[in-house]
Amino acid sequence: GDLRSVLITSVLNLERLELDLFRCAGPPGRRRLFGGQIVGQALVAAARAVSRDEQVHSLHCYFVRAGDPKVPVLYEVERTRTGKSFSVRSVKAIQHGKPIFTCQASFQLSQGSPVQHQFTMPTVPPPEELLTQEELIQKFLQNPNLAERYRKHLNKIQAEDVPIDIKPVNPPDIFCLEPQEPKQLFWVRARGYIGETDMKVHCCVAAYISDYAFLGTALLPHRQYHIKFLVSLDHSMWFHAPFRADHWMLYECESPWAGGCRGLVQGRLWRRDGVLAVTCAQEGVIRVEQKPNQSKL
Repeated sequence: GDLRSVLITSVLNLERLELDLFRCAGPPGRRRLFGGQIVGQALVAAARAVSRDEQVHSLHCYFVRAGDPKVPVLYEVERTRTGKSFSVRSVKAIQHGKPIFTCQASFQLSQGSPVQHQFTMPTVPPPEELLTQEELIQKFLQNPNLAERYRKHLNKIQAEDVPIDIKPVNPPDIFCLEPQEPKQLFWVRARGYIGETDMKVHCCVAAYISDYAFLGTALLPHRQYHIKFLVSLDHSMWFHAPFRADHWMLYECESPWAGGCRGLVQGRLWRRDGVLAVTCAQEGVIRVEQKPNQSKL
């Protein structure tokens, strides 16, 4: 409908304090700040320091400290370079006088080229034929054999006000502890209406969406272990083609490697017409209990 997306009106909305200094309060009720929110807000700050004609083509970020959800985040932008075709903006997210996150974003004026190719989009059922994450959770909760601690966990997930619509293509069986291939497919979109606007707005929303459930792909072959600690270390994105973040896109995620208490995940966001719109990569810390779980029931 025409309900304005909360990602635009609230989550990614920054207050300008000075020319290149911005502030945004963290969402209440979280134990820590969501990484996708920080990435998206940093890109908003960087985008406000370039001309309207320049579009973001890549960003590279590091999470250096845990964020505090109780205090606002300051975003300090440095105009590292402004060239004829490309411009670079560096962003530092600050809390309690220390950087919690750094980001470099590169912007480009539109240029045509005969050198073009892309992978082929996976063949999957359309989103209209799939259940939402909320509907899947409701099905799991109806199982009378579900252990109470997992019922509480699913209720907690259900209670979170996530501003994204998600439809898993092959949802994992939460009762199965068997290792699974480290690949996931989701249909995703921002809730609410964003509409035709500066492409940088849709890129900022996609930055938020890209971090949701991304690192969890690396856990699929290791479901027998209890996760003690899971946090993002870095996050990179490359933007290839225009898209609408409030339209369904297929998020293809895979983890080619894990080791040394780290996991690497790569992702591709596809438009419904088969165009590759965004490529993502992330590495995170993964620490587990050494003794495997026996059962989820």
